Amino acid sequence: MKNASFILGLIALSVIQSGYAEENIVINAGQIQSLGITTAVLPDKHSGEIPGLPAQVVIPGNQLFIISTPLPAMVEQTLAGVGDSVKKGQPIARLQSPALAEAQRGLLLATVQNQLARDNMARDESLYKDGIISESRYRATRGLALETQATLSERKQVLRLSGMSDNAIAQLQSGNNLSSLLTLTAPIDGVVLEKTASAGQRLDAAVAIFKIARLDPLALEIQAPLAVTRNIRTGASISIPAYSASGTITAIARSLSGSNQTILLRAIVKHGTENLRPGQFVEVSISAAGGNTAQWEIPNSAISRISGKPVLFVKTSQGFRTQAINILIEGAQTSVIGGTLKGDEHIAVGGVSALKASMMGIGGGN
Repeated sequence: MKNASFILGLIALSVIQSGYAEENIVINAGQIQSLGITTAVLPDKHSGEIPGLPAQVVIPGNQLFIISTPLPAMVEQTLAGVGDSVKKGQPIARLQSPALAEAQRGLLLATVQNQLARDNMARDESLYKDGIISESRYRATRGLALETQATLSERKQVLRLSGMSDNAIAQLQSGNNLSSLLTLTAPIDGVVLEKTASAGQRLDAAVAIFKIARLDPLALEIQAPLAVTRNIRTGASISIPAYSASGTITAIARSLSGSNQTILLRAIVKHGTENLRPGQFVEVSISAAGGNTAQWEIPNSAISRISGKPVLFVKTSQGFRTQAINILIEGAQTSVIGGTLKGDEHIAVGGVSALKASMMGIGGGN
């Protein structure tokens, strides 16, 4: 008798597993109440929109600048602080650098040597044409002039990298006035995000002092489950409802992240950037391509799994029926689903385990 019951149970379970999407459960109101089963109507559907994706606000790479010390120096004065708005070319710090004076001296020396070499080349060129000197002497003089010209160009480039403009370099060559004062200026119109040095501090070369960025537009790095990305295309609209911001998808990664098996989506935010901050975590909604698939956000308590496949229990006149669904986004409390639903169904949101047990013949449905 026990073997017969066991076999019947296996047969019933096999039928359920092969055709559970159309399984009907006959159950009356008294049984529903006694089993603690509660229902709720499906929420309003949204077509072609994927909500609630986690994202982080970041600064586009071409809008972020690090200002470093070009030469060893001592900070004399900082002229901008964290949060200040700056204009391109605006002085943001003054440094005292003996190395700058040494570089300027090198430029003046190279300028004198280059002028002398050019004069010698002009003289030897004339003598060579008149047959007074040999060709080898003229070539040697010409080679020296080219060498001193290269050295002069190198000295100018060192001073450009230290922050001196071409006009300042020209004035130095004409006036011979050395200075150890090094002025750092803002490379763009933007906002100071970080300042890591203060007055009186001695710094080596290539030490970062300021981080300046342009904060409009901003970018997003969105983590999306692989299942929801099939209908997402570059150019798709995105929105951040909590902060009244919006933009578009600019890139979709081709590989999964190793830690959480999600796809990285990158987006640009062009509207509402004043409400966002770099590094901030937000929730994003994305408009999927096509937009023909209806979706609903329901509590996880309404979802049951049979043979590893998700289903809902939909209220009928005789009890409940199972309805196969697709889970598009699975969250901690709620999930976004898709399926062949009308949108006006009442679904079981409490006592789902009792319905599953009743369907499988466990407990007799009483």
